[in-house]
This record gives sequence, structure tokens and C-alpha cells, in this order.
Amino acid sequence: MTGEPLLQVRGLHTYIPTSRGVVRAVDGVDLDIGRGQALGVVGESGSGKSVMARAVMGLLPAHARSTGQVLFDGVDLLTLGRRQREQVWGRRIAMIFQDPGRSLNPVVRIERQLTEGMRRHLGLSRTSAHESALRLLTEVGVPDPERRLRNYPHELSGGMRQRVMIAMALTCGPELLIADEPTTALDVTIQRQVLDLLRRVQTSHGTALMLISHDLAVVAGRTDRVSVMYAGRLAEVGATREVFRAPQHRYTQALLGATPTVDHRRHTPLNLIPGAMASPVDPPPGCRFSPRCEFTVPGCTRPGPDLVRVGDDHEVACLNPVSVAPGGELVGR
Repeated sequence: MTGEPLLQVRGLHTYIPTSRGVVRAVDGVDLDIGRGQALGVVGESGSGKSVMARAVMGLLPAHARSTGQVLFDGVDLLTLGRRQREQVWGRRIAMIFQDPGRSLNPVVRIERQLTEGMRRHLGLSRTSAHESALRLLTEVGVPDPERRLRNYPHELSGGMRQRVMIAMALTCGPELLIADEPTTALDVTIQRQVLDLLRRVQTSHGTALMLISHDLAVVAGRTDRVSVMYAGRLAEVGATREVFRAPQHRYTQALLGATPTVDHRRHTPLNLIPGAMASPVDPPPGCRFSPRCEFTVPGCTRPGPDLVRVGDDHEVACLNPVSVAPGGELVGR
């Protein structure tokens, strides 16, 4: 991994009590993000991506419980009280949520929502905060920023609201930016603009980025490393190009097979992953993907498997990975 480690997640477990039982939303996740690095976190809806991000931010509901370590610049965020976390939120770690329409306050003008954090965390005057807000809106591509500052969120399009959310996340110059499905509610053209903007902002500011998506195409070419999650666990981790070029976990391979490409033949159905995701209340023993996998071996139903290294920057949690020779050993690279 390039760059000095900024965020280190170790053995993160998140439990959420429900009427059906305790949901194991995140079950032993390890993650690393270096300074200035972009990490993609992908997987189907319900795989635990958003819960993991909210656990890092400390934004889970009061009845949820997280264990493990979330080390940000060497400090375990899980051990901090609310007041201490408030010194980190916005100023050092910022988050962009899925739906800007519900994340922005509908009865507060854009200027106040942009400048509030700057005045609180950076101690800027009203005039200085106004100028910084104008500069940020210009940087994220919002036209006529002076007029937009006087607007309410409902007066902006979905793409403009998402740009405002990105500007809000950048107000205090955070070291880590977490983007949780930032393009879900946008059309395809605006999606690309927002994703390109995030990558450009991340590289120009030297900000570490965690980009969460259920769409593998979103993280391809925009992240340095990728972590594939399934049913609360990590299935595969590595350099984005390596994982996409030679996926080793059967789940990653299935996801890529279900993703349309430019050379996909018209009217040809995409490959579907049979079955449904394992219940987070009563998950199967061993590999969570085994009930949907046609390449299982006897050990797949036993506890584990753990991530094992299969390349210079490539790890997989699979007892029967894709590149396996008839004798049972990994094919050399």
C-alpha cells in the first residue's frame, strides 16, 4: 500500500438488535487507507458497506454496538466520547451521503449550510466564510455560485445538490473523505461528472477517499485499491487493476460477470448470481457465499476462511479461488 496509513480498521464487528434477532452487519472487517489514497468498497446491497462506513464515523443508532479498532491517525475513534468525535467530524473526516435531497436541511439556505462548519471549526468570520463558500462552489462546478448560496436545496437539481454536498464535505479540508453511494440518485451523465469531480478533488487536495458503491464500474479507474464485501465480511482485497484483471474470489468473479461492458452483445442476458444473500441474523457457517457458489469444497462450511495473499497486493478469502491448478495450488503469476 502506497502512502502512510491514515485509517486502519481492525477486527470491526457491528451488531444491531432487531425483533428477529441480532444482525451481524459487519463481521470482522480489516481495512487500510493510506494518505492521499483512494479505496473502493464494493458489494451487493446489504453487504454491510454503509454500516461499516457509519461505524467508522460513529454515526450508528444508539442501540447498535461496534467492537474492534478504528484507528485514525493512530487514535481509536471507537473509544472517543461524542464531544471528542465532534472535533473529528467535518474537520478531519467528512462524509457524503447517498441522497443529498435528504442530507441537506430543506429550510436552511445553502450559504448557511456551507459556512456553519467553517465558522465553528476554523473560526472564520462571516465574510471569510462567504468567500470560501464561493470558492468551493466554483471548484465543484456550480454555476453562478453567488446566487446558489441564496438558494434553498429544493431549488437545485439533484446533480447540483450533490455538488453542494461535496463542497460541504471539503469546507474544513478533511484528511479523509467517505463517499457512500454518492451517485445513486443521479442519471448516468451526472454520475460520471460527480465521480470525475470526486477523483479530481481527491488528487488535487491530497485527500484520502473511501468510495462505496454496489457498482463495480464506479470504482474502476477511480480508486487505487478495492475491497469486496459480502454479507458483512471481506471476500477480496487488493490493487484495483489486479482484482479486476484477475479476480480470485468466486463472488468477485460473479459480480464482474453480472456487470455490463461496452463489448457486451445486444439482447444477450447478463450472468446472474443465483440465490439470495445469507441472513445477517443467522448466517451459514464458513464462507458466507457458499450457499450460492457452485465451486464449493468440503472446507467451505467450516469457520473462516481468512484472507490469504495471492499476489503482491492481492488477498482473497476463498478455499477454491479462480486460479487454481488441478493439483489444488494457485497458478503462478
